[in-house]
Amino acid sequence: MATLIAKGERKHVVIMGAGPAGLTAAYELMKRSVPVTVLEKDPRQVGGLARTVEHNGYRFDIGGHRFFSKNQEVEDLWTEILGDEMLNRGRLSRIYYRGRFFAYPIQAFNALWNLGPLEAVRCLASYLRARLQPVKSPLTLEDWVRNQFGWRLYSIFFKTYTEKVWGISTKELSADWAAQRIKSLDLWVVIRSALLPRRNPSRRGEIVTTLIDRFRYPRLGPGQMWERVAEISAVKGHPVLLDRSVVRVNHDDGAVSSVVTTDSDGSAETHAGTDFISSIPIRELIARLEPPAPEKVRRAASALGYRDFISIALMIDRPAVFPDNWIYIHDPRVRVGRIQNFKNWSPDMVPDQGKTCLGLEYFCFESDGLWTMRDAELIELAKKELGQLGICSAGDVFDGVVVRQQKAYPVYDDGYQANVAVVRDYLARSLPNLHLAGRNGMHKYNNQDHSMMTALLVARNIAAGSRLDPWKVNADAVYHEDIKVGERDLTGRQVAERMRAKA
Repeated sequence: MATLIAKGERKHVVIMGAGPAGLTAAYELMKRSVPVTVLEKDPRQVGGLARTVEHNGYRFDIGGHRFFSKNQEVEDLWTEILGDEMLNRGRLSRIYYRGRFFAYPIQAFNALWNLGPLEAVRCLASYLRARLQPVKSPLTLEDWVRNQFGWRLYSIFFKTYTEKVWGISTKELSADWAAQRIKSLDLWVVIRSALLPRRNPSRRGEIVTTLIDRFRYPRLGPGQMWERVAEISAVKGHPVLLDRSVVRVNHDDGAVSSVVTTDSDGSAETHAGTDFISSIPIRELIARLEPPAPEKVRRAASALGYRDFISIALMIDRPAVFPDNWIYIHDPRVRVGRIQNFKNWSPDMVPDQGKTCLGLEYFCFESDGLWTMRDAELIELAKKELGQLGICSAGDVFDGVVVRQQKAYPVYDDGYQANVAVVRDYLARSLPNLHLAGRNGMHKYNNQDHSMMTALLVARNIAAGSRLDPWKVNADAVYHEDIKVGERDLTGRQVAERMRAKA
């Protein structure tokens, strides 16, 4: 067993995971002359959930990754890394429901017109009732969205799709998910935005993220960003180590001392360091601690849930299929939840402009039948459902490929906050040189910019001895210096107005 550590270094940081959080932390640490070792279990590529997969010249995301942030520092970092390779793209996304397309973000008049006059009146009455008699202190996603849109619009535009994504009732999902993903948005905001559009908000922070109509996107997909960071790391003498699965996290005397990995051949390596950053799922991290964490901590970590994800990329023998970047499928007759049109994200995602590449997204658990279906069966299912939806015929499809993604979405059930708190308290008290960052690393269903900002703060704490708290990065990737009594915490329910200057 080899022990890998740069000799004579005052600090050496071992980073578990080469996704946006792990690679952002590495990039920041290298800028501050702190050597790093980045470990990635994927044997071929970096990027994690934000990687770009290539198949016969066709490139596609694991989901779609818009590059937009209210945090100017993150926007500047994207520009610093990729420069002119960042495209400026217009956004078009719609909801497919009852054989019709509805604009998304929801446009009140479009939605009410498509629903018809009788249903429109019912929806408006339902909204007014919700505003006059809101659910006090909403705890579930169902209650939170009902307060913002009314019961009828919630049932039409949120319930079916959300339960398709998560595989559980919206009564079992915490309001934190909605507060984080669609906060600051209700039917009045939608109507006001349609009647009184603000072309140039005075501050980037005034933009409701859900309503943005333009975003940036790397020319060759989001993975291009992280492949570039990995190249920079290699040039600086710190290549990302691929095919390294974390099997043990050794600790003694109140600190982590090393991480043991194995590759696909079973060869083991030990990576020692002074500080450690984890962006791998909390459940996996705690399970790999040696000696084991206390039973209470292990029980809390093992109770954290995750939703898995299958992306089926189909190559279509047509130059255009639909004009959207992506479409949400609310039709309960089909299992597909969302369809990406990668050519509309960037023309260079396809090698032939006479063809199109669609990504059909299916949400599942590893234990269910969808996950265990053979690739050929999944491709046939996707082709069949495209036909059912009237998007294109199965005969138009000339190629396809399946990508399975474990633990794509941390589940916000009613117990997740308490379980995360148990783990956080244990690590802070017992292993202070082990830091958490990113979506799975912190069990926060966040966007890429949020993951990056948490990683930047962790890196600065290590390099400069700062005392920045990555848990105080809100859903807009903004760091808030203080959270006072009566102000919202990191669930997104309220935030302090005073923002800390860039560290």
